[in-house]
Amino acid sequence: MSNIASAFSNGKAFIPFITCGDPDLGTTAACVRAAVENGADLIELGIPFSDPTAEGPVIQEANMRALSGGVTTDQIFDLVRDLRRDVTVPMVFMTYANVVFSYGTERFVSTCRDIGMDGIILPDLPFEEKEEFAPICRQFGVDLISLVAPTSADRIAMISREAEGFLYIVSSLGVTGTRSEITTDLGSIIKVVRESTNVPCAIGFGISTPEQAKKMAALSDGAIVGSAIIKIIAQYGKDAPTHVGKYVKEMKDAIRSI
Repeated sequence: MSNIASAFSNGKAFIPFITCGDPDLGTTAACVRAAVENGADLIELGIPFSDPTAEGPVIQEANMRALSGGVTTDQIFDLVRDLRRDVTVPMVFMTYANVVFSYGTERFVSTCRDIGMDGIILPDLPFEEKEEFAPICRQFGVDLISLVAPTSADRIAMISREAEGFLYIVSSLGVTGTRSEITTDLGSIIKVVRESTNVPCAIGFGISTPEQAKKMAALSDGAIVGSAIIKIIAQYGKDAPTHVGKYVKEMKDAIRSI
C-alpha cells in the first residue's frame, strides 16, 4: 500500500504546498515543520522551474524568487534529507517534466526514493504521455500522482483507474491562485472517481479560506492549498513559519469537523 494513503487515514487530509527556496531553504524547512506541527497530513514541495505553466502569478513569483536565490534540485534533495530526520508525514514533489528530464529521470526518481519522498506530481505531463515516467516511478516505489481537471470529462474514469497515491482534482479551469468561489461541478467528477478507484482524492486550485477548505474536503478526501500559503511567505519572509503554522491550524480545524 502506498505510504501516501496514511495521510488520509485520520479523516479529511489537509495538504499545504510550499515552494522550496522561497525566500531561502531554511525558511522552507521551518515552514514545513510548522505546517506539520499544526496538523498538515501531507506536504507538497514545489521544485521551482523557470516556466511554470500551471501556476498563477503568486506561485510564479515564488518560483522566480527561489531561482534568483540560486536554489538547485540537489539542494532541495538535501533539504528533504534534513526534514526526514523528524518529519514523518508523506511528502511529494510538485514540479515540471523538464526538471525531471534535465536531472535524469531515473536519477531523479531513485533519489526521491532514497531521501524518503513518496510521490511526484507533474502538472504539465499529459495522461497519454505518463508512460515516459510511470515505469521508472513504479520501479523505485514512488507514486506518480495524476491530475483530473474539469476538462478531463470522458477521461476521468480512465485516469482514476490508473491512479497511484492520491488523485489531484483540479477545482477550476486556468492556473493556480485563490478564488472567491469555486463553481465547477466537482460532485459529478468525484462521483466518477469514486466509481473507478479506491485511491483517495483531494481538491486543489483556488482554495484559500477555512470555509472553502471545509466545502472541498466534504466533497472529497482532502483539501490542497498553495497560493494562500505562498502569499503568507511572500508577506513575512523569514518570519513566515509562525504565520504559516497558524494558517494551517485554522484550515485543519475547519475540516476536522466534517
